[in-house]
Amino acid sequence: MFIRKFLAILTILTTIVTVWITPPAKAQLPFIQDIAIYSRILRQVQENTLNSACIRLDGRCLFKLAATEPEVLSDRIGEIQKRFGEVTADYLSAQDNQGKVTIRENGNLQDLYLVANNRPERLFTVTSPDARANDVSVLIRSQQLKLAIEQGLEVARQERSPQYQRKQIVTGLGIFLLIFLSNFPLIGGTRKLRKSARNLAPSTSSQSLPISVQLALRQKWNLTEIQYRLLQLVQVMIWIGGILSIFNLLPQTRIVPFLFIAALRIPFRISIVALLTYILIRLTYFAIAKLSAAAIGSQPNDVKINQRGKLRIDTTTRILRSAITVALAGIGILVAFWVNGVNLAPILAGAGIFGLGLSLASQNLIKDAINGFIIIWDDRYAVGDIVDIGSVSGLVENINLRITQLRDAEGRLITIPNSAIEIVSNRSSQWSRADINIPIAYQTDIDRALGVIDQVAHAIAKDPQWQERIWEFPNILGVEQFSDRGILIRVWIKTEPLQQWDIAREFRRRVKIAFDQAGIPIPIPQQQILFAQKKAVSNQEQQHS
Repeated sequence: MFIRKFLAILTILTTIVTVWITPPAKAQLPFIQDIAIYSRILRQVQENTLNSACIRLDGRCLFKLAATEPEVLSDRIGEIQKRFGEVTADYLSAQDNQGKVTIRENGNLQDLYLVANNRPERLFTVTSPDARANDVSVLIRSQQLKLAIEQGLEVARQERSPQYQRKQIVTGLGIFLLIFLSNFPLIGGTRKLRKSARNLAPSTSSQSLPISVQLALRQKWNLTEIQYRLLQLVQVMIWIGGILSIFNLLPQTRIVPFLFIAALRIPFRISIVALLTYILIRLTYFAIAKLSAAAIGSQPNDVKINQRGKLRIDTTTRILRSAITVALAGIGILVAFWVNGVNLAPILAGAGIFGLGLSLASQNLIKDAINGFIIIWDDRYAVGDIVDIGSVSGLVENINLRITQLRDAEGRLITIPNSAIEIVSNRSSQWSRADINIPIAYQTDIDRALGVIDQVAHAIAKDPQWQERIWEFPNILGVEQFSDRGILIRVWIKTEPLQQWDIAREFRRRVKIAFDQAGIPIPIPQQQILFAQKKAVSNQEQQHS
């Protein structure tokens, strides 16, 4: 969900910036300009380069005219297209006209005229750039254009016949029916894939699963998302392509596809780049999950090493996904500008200067990133560890190159900049230990109490429910100290990471039951006051006085 919102925002911003920097056309309709003109204007072609654009009849490119400067070509195409459209419209509206194009000399150039109702109408002048663009002379290019115009007018008249119109309408209905019928299996496929993607998406319930299972689900989820988006793209392209094909059948509506493409060419290119970037990110996520699963599978069978390796791999996977998302999104923005003809050199230069200024103003961010990299490289802690950092402690829920987030016992999410992390106490790295102090009364037989505790240790170590979590037999250290609660007996139990608290609670429960059965009391804090000693001291003081 985050990636979709991120790419959508990037697409909108890129569209706005690209449209803003695009030079506006000079009082012309969209169909007058050829798409190639815009791309060449944006790329700032050299002055001696010939630029060409189409003159259209019924939406078709009838012929091309050329000029050395894009602005001159733009004005010329606009003026000629307007005059050509008016003259041909009058010609095609008359039923008995015969299309005839004549050529008249205009100095070293040639003028083309269309004779309609025995009245010649000037179309345009064939210039030297028109001839040079086709490697011919002006005279030969005039003849070529004369033939192209006559053939185009003949085709336009034939396409306006009732027989041709009926045939094209039937063809259009057939195309629409085919699109409509092919849409049903596509709708079913997209719904099925969308449902599968939602079921496979990471959730709070899936976080309790083993890491290997989570990675397998991520692989399926990313592949399903790619299939879902591609199927959506196919569905949209079928509808758009089919409808544009229907409009392209009739001369009266053939201009609509060109208008559509000309008006939406920039958003369309940006959308394609955004979709490809999204698919590439998903493929990268799939590759990361697959490599992580292979890395976990290659871990040794030793549970002590395997558990720590899984935590480190999971942490590295999270950071790789975040870094790759930002990197590919940035590359996608640059590609979106490039495919729309924007010169990337000023943008890259400006980005470099901006990055330099940002680095000077945000030195803490750089420190965060460096320290975050060192934390991950040294494996000080990983996602899933319980750590003490300064005065706070909790479960590591998230770590990246900038921050570390802990969830404490009260459920508070604590965010710590990586640059502020110096001394870390990791309670779950490799293994953990339950440190238990058991108080007994001073009047109790010490050896008997130690024997009862030893029996409890043997019982819990052999219990199938607990023996896999206890990695070494409980170490009964003996008498730790004399305190106001009595004699403290200390026990160490080496456990699986993060299991020390459960095992300590269970061990205390069993010790309490065993002490009750053996008649050994667990004392409460007490204090003894020796009144007799104080009275004797008082009598001695009175005698001396």
